[in-house]
Amino acid sequence: MVRATDDRVSRFSTWDTFTSKEEGISYITNVVLPHPWYRAICLHDRLVGGISVRPVALIRDHRSTSQIGYGLASAYWGRGIMTRAVKMAAAAVFREWSELLRLQALVDVENVGSIRALEAGFRREGVLRHGEGKS
Repeated sequence: MVRATDDRVSRFSTWDTFTSKEEGISYITNVVLPHPWYRAICLHDRLVGGISVRPVALIRDHRSTSQIGYGLASAYWGRGIMTRAVKMAAAAVFREWSELLRLQALVDVENVGSIRALEAGFRREGVLRHGEGKS
C-alpha cells in the first residue's frame, strides 16, 4: 500500500492518505478483496500501485459502462508505468466483461500525469465542474 501512505498520490484521489497499518488492512479487507476488478501494479516483485474497474451504469442488468481508477507511488511517476498498466487493464477488462461497451476515467484537470497516462487509448470528452467525480 505504498501509494496509500503518500500525500502526493492521495491529493488527486477520493481517499485520504493512510496513517496506520490498520487503515491499510481495513482498505484491503473492505475495498480490494470484494472489488469486482482490482489488480496490483508490481515492479520487480514490489507493490507500487493499484488499478481497478467498476461498473457505473447498467443497461438490462449488464455492465455496459465502467470506470477505471488507479494510483501509483510517486517514486515511480514519469516512467510510463501507469500508461502501460492502463492499456493492459483496458484490454483485460474488455476481454473479461463481454457486455462492457464503454470504459471511462474521471481525472482532476490538474493531474497532468494521469491525463498523460490516459492519452494512449482514451479520448477526452469534457470537463466536469466543481470537482464532480474526482478520482
